[in-house]
Amino acid sequence: MARKPKHRPETNKHLNRFKYTQDQAIEKPFNWAQMVRLLKYVKPYTRRLLPISIIAMLVSTIVRLVVPILIGKVAIDIAIAENNTNLLIQLVVGIAILYVLSYIGNALRIKYVNILGQNVIYDLRQHLFSHVQRLSHKFFDSRSAGSILVRIMNDINSLQELFTNGIINLLMDIVMLTGIVVILFALSPKLALAILVIMPLMFYISTKLRRNIRRSWQDVRIQQSRLNSHLNESLQGVRITQSFSQETENAEYFNGINTDNFQSWNTATRKSAMFRPFVEMSNAVGTVILISYGAFLILQGDIEIGTFVSFAFFLGMFWEPISRLGQVYNQLLMAMAASERIFEFLDEQPNVQEKVNAQDLSDMKGHIEFDQVQFAYDEKRIALHNISLEMKQGETVALVGHTGSGKSTIANLISRFYDPTKGAVKIDGTDLQDATIDSVRQQISVVLQDTFIFSGTIMENVRFGRPTASDEEVIEAAKVVGADDFISRLNSGYETEVEERGSILSAGERQLLSFARALLADPRILILDEATASIDTETEMKIQQALRRLLKGRTAIIIAHRLSTIREADSIYVLEHGKILEHGSHDQLMDQEGEYFELIKAQFQMLDAI
Repeated sequence: MARKPKHRPETNKHLNRFKYTQDQAIEKPFNWAQMVRLLKYVKPYTRRLLPISIIAMLVSTIVRLVVPILIGKVAIDIAIAENNTNLLIQLVVGIAILYVLSYIGNALRIKYVNILGQNVIYDLRQHLFSHVQRLSHKFFDSRSAGSILVRIMNDINSLQELFTNGIINLLMDIVMLTGIVVILFALSPKLALAILVIMPLMFYISTKLRRNIRRSWQDVRIQQSRLNSHLNESLQGVRITQSFSQETENAEYFNGINTDNFQSWNTATRKSAMFRPFVEMSNAVGTVILISYGAFLILQGDIEIGTFVSFAFFLGMFWEPISRLGQVYNQLLMAMAASERIFEFLDEQPNVQEKVNAQDLSDMKGHIEFDQVQFAYDEKRIALHNISLEMKQGETVALVGHTGSGKSTIANLISRFYDPTKGAVKIDGTDLQDATIDSVRQQISVVLQDTFIFSGTIMENVRFGRPTASDEEVIEAAKVVGADDFISRLNSGYETEVEERGSILSAGERQLLSFARALLADPRILILDEATASIDTETEMKIQQALRRLLKGRTAIIIAHRLSTIREADSIYVLEHGKILEHGSHDQLMDQEGEYFELIKAQFQMLDAI
C-alpha cells in the first residue's frame, strides 16, 4: 500500500517555474477523431500483423461462444436427457479440440499484437523525436528539457498498453458481447430482456464518471512533467546545490512536487477503480434475475434446463468483457490525455519555415549582409534595431559590447536559428529565408562558451562535426587545434569514454574538442561565441596559431571580450542595446577613443588590479 508523505510543504512557489504553456490542462471533449489520428500509426501493419491478430482473436472468441451452447443444448438437453453416451464422448472430444484451437488462437493473438504494438510505439516515438529535433529555438526557449522528455518517454509509454492489448481486446470484447446478446435472444427473448434491463442504468452511471476520470489522468501527465523537469534540473545542477549547501531546501522542493504527483495518481486510480464495482454490482443483479426468473420460466415450461445452464455460462461471460471494456476505457482515457500532449508537439510548427521553392546554397562563399535588420524575441524585448552591416568573404569580424547588446542574436540570425522581424539577412546576396535551412547550417559551424560534449568516445565527439570523416581526419583536426596533446596523454587516447557533458575533461579541454569538431566540419562561416572564455591564458596562447589556421579562408564572426582574440580582426563592430555604436579596425577604433576604447581601457585596468 502506498504511503502518504508525512510532510508536504507549501508548493505554490515551487511550481511557479513549471508553469509552461504546454503543461496546462487541455480542456477538449473526448473525440474519436483524435483517436483515429492515433490509430493511423497502425496502418503500416494492417496488411500482415493486424489480420493475423484479428483472425486469431475471432477463432478463440467463436470457440468461447460455441462451447456453452454445446454444453447446455447438446450435452444436457440431448446427450444426458436421452442417456446417449456416445454423443457425450464425442462432445467431450469435440470441446477439447475446440479449446486447443482457442489456445492456439490466443497464443498467436498475444504474439502478433505485441509485435504490432511495439512497432507502433517505436514509430510514434521516432516521429515525435524527429519532429522535435526540427523545431526552432523559440520552441525550446519556453520549455524545460524535463517536460519535453516526459512527452517523448512517459506519454508514449502510456500508449503501449493500448496498442499491445487495448485495441485488439476492444474488438474481441465487442464481438463477444454482440455474440452473447444475439445468442441470448435466440435462446430466450424473455429471459434475455430481464437480464439486460440493468444495462441502461449501468451505461448512465459510467458516462457520468468519464469527464472526471479523463481530467484526472490529464493532471497525472501534468504533474509527471513537472516532476521530470525538476529532476532534470536538479541532477544537472547538483554541483551548484552542494556548493551552496542547499540539499535540504532542494529535498523539500522535491517533496512538494512529488506529493502533488502522488496525490494526482491516487485521485486518478481511485476514480478509475470505481468502474469495476459497478460492473460487479450489475453482475450480482443479473445473477439474481437469472435464478429467480429463469427458474420461473423452467417451471412454466418456457425454457429447458439446458437453456438455463447456457444462460448461466453466458451471464458469467457477459460481465467479463464489460469489466474489460471498463479497463479499456481507462486505457483510452489515459491514451487521450497522452495523445493530446503528443499531438500538441507534433502540431507545433517551426518558427523558422522553409519555403517550398527554397534554393540550395551548396557553394557558399561566406559574404554576409544585414540589411536594416530588426529582431525581437517578444513584443517587450527588441534585441536588434535596424542593424545594417557587411562581412566580406574570408574576413574575420569581431562583435563586442556589454551583455545583452545583441552580439549572440546576430550570430543566431546568421545560422538562421531565428528569422528577423524586419529586414533581411543575406549570404552571397541570397536572403536566408529563400534558402534551404540544411544547406545554410551545414556550412556554418558554431563554437560556444559552454560547449556540449556527448556521452561516448573522444573520437565520436570530434567526428560529430562530420560523421563521414576517417579516423586520420579526426586526429589531424585535433592536432591542428592543439587538442592532440592532452588526448594522447589519456589512457585510451581517442577511444577514451567521456561521460555526459564531458565531466572528466576540464573546461579548456572540452573547448579544444569543440574547436576540433568545428574544423573537421570544414565550414565556410565560423562563429566563435565567447569560445576562448573558458581557456586559461597559457592554453589560449597555444591555440592562437591554431585559430589562425582555423580561420584562414573562412568568414569568421568572433564574439569575445579578450583583446588578444579580437585585435587581429579585419573589422570590429561595437554594439549597445541592439544598435551599432562604432565600426572599424582595432587601431581605428582606438584612435577614436570612443566606446571601444573605454572597453579596452577597462579590461587593462582590471588586469592591472589583478
